[in-house]
Amino acid sequence: MTNARTTYRENAIRGASPVRLVVLLYEQLIQDVTQAAQALEQNNVELRTSRINHAILVLGHLQSGLNFTAGGKVAQNLQNFYEALRSNLVRAQFQQSKELLAQQITDLLSVREAWIEVDKAENPAPALPADLIAANAADPASDAAHVDWKG
Repeated sequence: MTNARTTYRENAIRGASPVRLVVLLYEQLIQDVTQAAQALEQNNVELRTSRINHAILVLGHLQSGLNFTAGGKVAQNLQNFYEALRSNLVRAQFQQSKELLAQQITDLLSVREAWIEVDKAENPAPALPADLIAANAADPASDAAHVDWKG
């Protein structure tokens, strides 16, 4: 039996754009590092190690998708970020540094926000019914704006 989280993630991945997949990988990284930090506080070495190892695996997936020919300086900057993140995760594991893990989470959140903006630019959200009603109400020529409630 699959749990709801797994089902949700599987559905989110199906049909997702490449940029949306990157956002999802960042969300996984953030979750992994957050869980590693919590495990550190609870002195759970096995869970901390597992989450850091998984984060490093996710980093490998992100790095494998870098296209240095098309991406140029941006791809190189991301490569440098991923290498620094990997190094900091290993260092945080050995030094048992809650502060270093917290800084990695902060950095990941910042870069994830940039990817979210790229995703929004490439895939604008469809208009919601409330948006359509508001747009029609603002247009005096619209039939929706001139409803005669008296019959």
